[in-house]
Amino acid sequence: MEIALYPLKFHPILKEKIWGGRKLDLLLNKNDKKPNIGESWEISDVHEQSSIVSNGPLKGTTLKKLLSTYQNKLIGNSNFSLFGDTFPLLIKFIDAKEDLSIQLHPNDELAAKRHDSFGKTEMWYVMQADDDAKLIVGFNQKLTPEVYLKHLEDKTLTDILNIDKVAPGDTYFIEVGRVHAIGAGVMLAEIQQTSDITYRVYDWDRTDVNGHLRELHNDLAIDAIDFDMKDDFRVSYSKHANESNEMVTCPYFKTNFLQLSKTIQKLNTFDSFIIYICLEGQAHFESNNFSEVIEKGETILIPAILKEFVINSNNVKLLEVYV
Repeated sequence: MEIALYPLKFHPILKEKIWGGRKLDLLLNKNDKKPNIGESWEISDVHEQSSIVSNGPLKGTTLKKLLSTYQNKLIGNSNFSLFGDTFPLLIKFIDAKEDLSIQLHPNDELAAKRHDSFGKTEMWYVMQADDDAKLIVGFNQKLTPEVYLKHLEDKTLTDILNIDKVAPGDTYFIEVGRVHAIGAGVMLAEIQQTSDITYRVYDWDRTDVNGHLRELHNDLAIDAIDFDMKDDFRVSYSKHANESNEMVTCPYFKTNFLQLSKTIQKLNTFDSFIIYICLEGQAHFESNNFSEVIEKGETILIPAILKEFVINSNNVKLLEVYV
């Protein structure tokens, strides 16, 4: 007999990174004492890294198994027809103790041709930022490939990059082909297509624990870079209480901001799953006689088949994500 779906939580998949720190443990309670945890994959269907349910009757089931069993009941009819047995989004928290490499991601066409993968359109929501913490997003001038390569060769790439000082609540939309880097001192939530394809173009001449320079991907990157100077990556959004405020809408996901001070009844009219990422506070989710709590640094998946549910909270900030 098939178990009825309910609001699902997953065990985080923690990733050690050369640039990672301790904030995911200290600020988001990820309970890992390693000194350099850079990423917590909250909901993942990346190859051989499928999230595992941590609550309720389906505890211990992988997201891959859930999708093969429940199909459109989990992700919606249109999503299942488009994505089949692959969950379309990857949700992360990222802690940059040091600057990440300057990088970009290929579009769907290139990623499929070269890597049998989706592209990697993504967005960032800054949860915490140290004084003077920065992000690199895009160029500060319009470029030709030849000028870009000259700066790369001369190690003056930062001269042509747009660098923004950031604060909590700042939100950025990172399209494929856009050069970017998370700066030291930033902790953020990331929503992206299900892909782990990154083209690293410069890594500050940093070496790994064995003294080796990390691999760069400049031969692949040159055909994938958008060289235009665009200033459309900063996301402006409203913060009206107790309603969904639109942040990012693109072909791959839609994200809203919610700040709740009371219990609300939600109707899922999207033909999609809905993911909630807790930024501050605590929220109780109730559906089908099942109740679950998420706190700051936790994520919950509402299956598409659950058309009505309740969010009970007197003080919580959430990101609401669906496809």
